[in-house]
Amino acid sequence: MRPIWTGSISFGLINIPIKLFAAVEESNLELHMLDSKDHANIKYKRVNENTGKEVAYEDIVKGYKVDEKYVILDDADFEAADAEKSKTIEIVNFVIEREINSIYYEKPYYLEPDKSSMKAYALLRDSLQASGKVGVSTFVLRNKEGLAILKPYENVIVLNRIRFVQEIRDTSELNLPPVTKGKTKELDMANKLIDQLTENFNIDKFKDTYTAKLLKIIKDKSKGKKLVYPKLRVVTKQSDDLMSMLKASLESKGRKAS
Repeated sequence: MRPIWTGSISFGLINIPIKLFAAVEESNLELHMLDSKDHANIKYKRVNENTGKEVAYEDIVKGYKVDEKYVILDDADFEAADAEKSKTIEIVNFVIEREINSIYYEKPYYLEPDKSSMKAYALLRDSLQASGKVGVSTFVLRNKEGLAILKPYENVIVLNRIRFVQEIRDTSELNLPPVTKGKTKELDMANKLIDQLTENFNIDKFKDTYTAKLLKIIKDKSKGKKLVYPKLRVVTKQSDDLMSMLKASLESKGRKAS
C-alpha cells in the first residue's frame, strides 16, 4: 500500500508521526465506456472553453470567481488557510462512539506509525480500546478541512471521516408519516418479528454476490452462451392489512427455523 498523506496525531502534548492509507477498495468490476458503433474506448479530455484546445494537466490551476474574475490559488495558499491542520490530526476531545449517528460516517483510513512513534501509537490505540471511546479529530486532506474519529480496529488505529452537520440535508422537504405515539397491535407484532429475526452480527456472512453474478454473465456472453434472464417482480403497492402480513411473516420465519 502507498500512503496518501503524512503528518502526525496531536494528543495532548504528544505528537505521533503517522502515514495515512486507504482502508477500503471498491469491489465493482471495471467497466469501460465504449462507442456503440465500433466499441472503441471513449476518452475524456480537458479542453479550454475559449479555444477548444486540450490543456495539459500540469497547466491547470484552481480558481474562485469573485466579481466575474477568477482569483487563482496555489498549494501555498491552501496550506496558509490553516498550516497547522494541514499536517496534524488534532484530537479535540473523546466521546462514546454510539453518540455519533451513522449518517455522519463517510470513509475509513488506516494510520501507520513512524518507527520513532511505535510506543506512543500503541499507547493511544490501547487506551482507546480500554476506554471504549473514540477521539474526535480535525485535519486537512486534499485542501479540504475534515472531521474524523480515531478508533482501534484489531491492531491498527482507524481514522474514519465524518461529515459536518451542515453537509446533512434537512428532512423537512420529505413526505413522511408521523412517528407513532404509544403502543399499537401492529407495532407489537413488528417488534416480535424484529426479535425473531435478531442475531449476532457477522460480517463474514455477507458477500458481494451481485458482482460475482455479473462477472458470470460476462464470461457466459464471451463464450457465446444464450442467456435466460429471470423475470423481475417489482412491488409497487403495499397491502394495507399490515396485521395479516406481520402474522404471515412470523409464521414463515417460525417454519424456516424448525
